[in-house]
Amino acid sequence: MLKKILIAFAVIFSVGTVRAELKVDIVAGAASPIPVAVQKFEVIGNASKKDAAMIREVVEKDLKSTGLFRIVNHDAFPEYVKMGQMPNFKSWMAIKAQVLVQATLALEDGKYKLEFYVWDVNGKEQIEAQSLVASKKSVRRMAHIMADAIYERLTGEIGYFDTQIVFIAESGPVDARVKRMAIMDQDGYGMRYLSDDKTFVMSPHFSPNMQTVVFLSYRDDDPMVWTLDLDTGAARRLGQFGGMNFAPRFSPDGTKIALSLVKSGITHIYEYNMEDKTLRQLTFGNSLNTSPSYSPDGKKLAFNSDRSGRQQIHVLDLETGVEERITYGNGRYATPAWSPDGQFIAFTKMADDTFFIGIMNPRGRNEKILAGGWFMEAPSWAPGSRRLVYYETEKALDGMERISHIRSVDITGQNIYDIELPDDVNGLEPTWSPKLP
Repeated sequence: MLKKILIAFAVIFSVGTVRAELKVDIVAGAASPIPVAVQKFEVIGNASKKDAAMIREVVEKDLKSTGLFRIVNHDAFPEYVKMGQMPNFKSWMAIKAQVLVQATLALEDGKYKLEFYVWDVNGKEQIEAQSLVASKKSVRRMAHIMADAIYERLTGEIGYFDTQIVFIAESGPVDARVKRMAIMDQDGYGMRYLSDDKTFVMSPHFSPNMQTVVFLSYRDDDPMVWTLDLDTGAARRLGQFGGMNFAPRFSPDGTKIALSLVKSGITHIYEYNMEDKTLRQLTFGNSLNTSPSYSPDGKKLAFNSDRSGRQQIHVLDLETGVEERITYGNGRYATPAWSPDGQFIAFTKMADDTFFIGIMNPRGRNEKILAGGWFMEAPSWAPGSRRLVYYETEKALDGMERISHIRSVDITGQNIYDIELPDDVNGLEPTWSPKLP
């Protein structure tokens, strides 16, 4: 049966589809990628052949980027199957394709209509059929939504292609670097600036509904937390807290913001209630406490503290006030980030003159290092909790400037890749958005 998704100011309708037998194991890092064949799109009426080719290319790149799928070479295709016709499954099996994707692109009443079918070649059945309708300017989003649908059908997990990343874009000479807040699609496309080049900004994070970004701004040399409305561009200072505040993070329901606040030379974590404008202190003592991250249910808060003598990760139960240290490994631990499914906490680790990005369970056990290098920090989760984004700065050689990359890695520690940025831009402090509304 057919699902209909209307993008941009449209209503979403959906119905169930045939239950798929084909499933991809997203945990087994050594598993062979599933071969996927994406046919050339049928173009109907006045629809653009260039746009049809672009959608196909984006879908293929999205799927390939996961490391779970291999895109079958177009020259190897044994036939062209028109929509409504049954594929010759033996022919597709002969080239070892396990998934076949067909699509048509039509222009109706000034809007694009994209229809696609997904076939399980070995099972000889259609496992997905969808119809997407969108304005012509949203054609690239259609591609990401199509890739998400295929990914979700084959893995059973939440897709993450129709998402964005907000980050700090650094440019200029090394002795006069400019840091601006920027946003882009998860594949690096469409980067645009959210702040000017006159104000130093840091630590951007999305609200759960994607309407707001909270960040640290040094406007007028006064380091304070601000919010930015992504629809209107309006920036507002969060509040007057009587001290430097930084490291903001939204609660899962979007009603609160956890942040670090410095008072009398001591840094503690507070929770600001957006509805009644009240501030509640969460940590106490004489130690430095920062980098808060809520659990998905909003009941706990992970943070790093030096109360044990060196930086370690602790978890605070927001209902009981009970705190527990969860890291005891060699080195220092920082920047915890709770996964959307609640199964992992990502972290930055510093040991043996090396920085690492890793994950562990919420009790601090089963630690797994995903990446290591000269300097890396700020892990952030994609929807579905399979991939993370972080930034890595290369060690500068003599006479060369340091370069910072935004990188993505999956929970197996494999399939690391750079997210492409303009040549003159370094990427720092990335945060992955929820799926776009």
